[in-house]
Amino acid sequence: MGFRSFLIKPFAKYIARSIDKWSAQAVEAQDKVFQDLLDGGRSTHFGRDHSFNKITTYEAFRGNVPIRDYEGLKPYVELIKEGQADVLWKGRPKYFAKTSGTTSGVKYIPLTKESIPNHFGTARNALFNYYARTGKGSWLDGKMIFLSGSPELTEVGGIPTGRLSGIVNHQVPSWLRTNQLPSYKTNCIEDWETKLEHIVDETLHANMTLISGIPPWVQMYYERLLDRSGKKYVKDLFPHYSVFVYGGVNFEPYRAALEGLVGKRLDSIETYPASEGFIAFQDDPNEKALLLNAYSGIFFEFIPAEEVFNENPTRLSLKEIELGVNYAVIINSNAGLWGYNIGDTVEFVSKNPYRLLVTGRIKHFISAFGEHVIGKEVEHAMLTAARELDIRVVEFTVAPQVNPPEGGTPYHEWLVEFDQVPEKLNELTDRVEALMIEQNIYYEDLIKGNILQKLKIRPLKSGAFREYMKTQGKLGGQNKVPRLSNDRKIADALAEMIEQA
Repeated sequence: MGFRSFLIKPFAKYIARSIDKWSAQAVEAQDKVFQDLLDGGRSTHFGRDHSFNKITTYEAFRGNVPIRDYEGLKPYVELIKEGQADVLWKGRPKYFAKTSGTTSGVKYIPLTKESIPNHFGTARNALFNYYARTGKGSWLDGKMIFLSGSPELTEVGGIPTGRLSGIVNHQVPSWLRTNQLPSYKTNCIEDWETKLEHIVDETLHANMTLISGIPPWVQMYYERLLDRSGKKYVKDLFPHYSVFVYGGVNFEPYRAALEGLVGKRLDSIETYPASEGFIAFQDDPNEKALLLNAYSGIFFEFIPAEEVFNENPTRLSLKEIELGVNYAVIINSNAGLWGYNIGDTVEFVSKNPYRLLVTGRIKHFISAFGEHVIGKEVEHAMLTAARELDIRVVEFTVAPQVNPPEGGTPYHEWLVEFDQVPEKLNELTDRVEALMIEQNIYYEDLIKGNILQKLKIRPLKSGAFREYMKTQGKLGGQNKVPRLSNDRKIADALAEMIEQA
């Protein structure tokens, strides 16, 4: 055991005991968070507009505070940018997390003194909890890399502004910074491919023990490491590399490729961070579901996904949720977000403790004919079929083909990049189709009614998705390829990369 892991071990155990305590009383924890938020927001511009002084119960709260997206919050953000204090939360935000929106353009999500521990503290707790549960802490004694956005900040309305991952970089304590890679200078490089070369330079001969990042970009990092070193596996370069930390996307589509590059199966920790708040994390290495972060400055609400666009949707607190239902996540936080729809959907698989699976994005679905296919369904179908047939999938996305150029009835088009285009493509198509029918009764009805014909899988050329992301200016960082969409914007952009038979 190294010096740093020895010193941290008692604190790691304390963190794990704390998690056990609040997760066993998550509903009570949420009640306390709710009251703390009301107290913090009562004297704000928002609190006065929504009569916080008259609210004492959740029922009264949901009657006074409507569900809103960023557009609904934007007038208050503009007041903050103009220099006003006590707008959404007491005082002024410490930072703005800058993120892109599909309808709102750039979004400026406030981060306050009270909300920052939710972001950095939860990430730290997830790692220390892993140490306490497994006894594996040697990763603390080597070098750690966090593939993130640039930590360089600008000012908007006098408030430091940047990407969340860059802002969190500023919260890393000095004792950990000596172990952190890449360097600040390298982290500030905006161009992903240039940045990646510098990261390889700085880590090629380092004692890497923990790597964190979005799986597709970590894959690029691994590939460059092997190209530069001439080694067969990453484990030959980093013999003490033991933990992979990821979030934002399902790891399973990338597991085979990443473990193939590393040369062994690694322990992994899944996290569920968002610019608006750190929602959940993997608290048990043997559980795939994530523990809801119920005691960290966020009061959660849940709306059945099919009601999310209704004028008066059903709003549920944590104690009212049911297992196996697809919910849209609504947050109220000490960052000053109220009734805020973050755009994600989840499904609870346990109430003791409250654990969930991320099922997709509200805007990422296909319902051109009322089938309402979601991300969880297409991922399950493709990954299960590929595993059964021993086919390795690199990346994929799905879109409706409403007016087939070849004529005939519409279908769902699956654009798939394989490690190697399989000979069993027809068999794969049949199995994916069967799994989709098994999961989605609406899709089954459309197939049986000949409204839709059987799905079609289009193999793409190697590197197709990376090239697409590069053309969109979204190569690297926290950017992810949408798993499916209700239009053909992505599909049409990928059309020229389809492998011709």
